[in-house]
Amino acid sequence: MNTYRPLNCDLHDYLEIACMHGYRLRIERLDGLSFEARALTTRTAASKEEFLLVQGDAGQQALRLDQLLAITPLNVGASFGRVELTGSHCAL
Repeated sequence: MNTYRPLNCDLHDYLEIACMHGYRLRIERLDGLSFEARALTTRTAASKEEFLLVQGDAGQQALRLDQLLAITPLNVGASFGRVELTGSHCAL
């Protein structure tokens, strides 16, 4: 996998809100795959790579944040809509 590129700090708020409320998300990845899963939490590995932990039909998964294209909450009354995550990285 390529070198990790940290996600823009402002976008972390959307991930934290999704996790805090346990939103069901439509998750779009850079490789074209998209699926639905419930947001659980975020984690940072010792290598400083950041992940979104989700629970879906395939079980629990850790998704590296810089591999995500967008997230869209599917819950009625969610506090935000579709958020694009690509092209929004912190400088290293």
